[in-house]
Amino acid sequence: MNGSRAVRVSVAGSVSEYSLREDVRERATGIGLRGWVRSTDEGTLSAHLEGAPTAIDDLIAWLGSVPEVASVSEQTVRVEGHEQFAIRGVPAGVFVVQEHQATAHHFDFRLEVDGVMRSWAVPKGPSMDPTVKRLAVEVEDHSLGHNEFEGLAGGGGVIIWDRGSYEQGGRVPWPEALERGHAVFVLHGEKLSGGFALQRTGGGAKPQWLLIKRRDEQARRGSDVAAERPESVHSGRTLDELLGR
Repeated sequence: MNGSRAVRVSVAGSVSEYSLREDVRERATGIGLRGWVRSTDEGTLSAHLEGAPTAIDDLIAWLGSVPEVASVSEQTVRVEGHEQFAIRGVPAGVFVVQEHQATAHHFDFRLEVDGVMRSWAVPKGPSMDPTVKRLAVEVEDHSLGHNEFEGLAGGGGVIIWDRGSYEQGGRVPWPEALERGHAVFVLHGEKLSGGFALQRTGGGAKPQWLLIKRRDEQARRGSDVAAERPESVHSGRTLDELLGR
């Protein structure tokens, strides 16, 4: 949006005892700001604010007036293009990406949701480039136990290409966000990190989605992480090495 700026704000004080995150989200949304707020491991609050400079100044001034807040520091950063204001840092479970040579080569992208791994087949693999939109075809759910599988299977093979934890993103809770067809989340993997989105584009027996990297600090324009990092995070082998090619 023209005229918008972005700042990263750090809030210190007795903010871990005071549920400040929801107040920040409500106030930021009310004055048209976009971005996110989250609690940190150090007991502080961190927020990314995007929008009109006057609105950002108003929110920072309000934060400084909160009795529980001891200090507010800010740093100008680049605009990431957020569509709304969300609370980050809400654990959602684990994720795994398994590179799979079957009839066709693809990557299985899986997110833990309500005790199962919701799964998508991504032919070209995930990308860390926010300008790249990867086709992701929804397939059957898998058990959490399947996350540990690496080896030969059905004339092909599987390696654990990446894995880690993930957080909810956006204002719609899980799994409702997936049912609505637009889910925002934050990955903490060895290769994939930062914000991502899944956007459903078609229905049917195997609904089609787009897997998209968000424009944040972890984004890498022009990169091809699937080609740059082909090794398994479990064994260090590539899929070709596993298959003896």
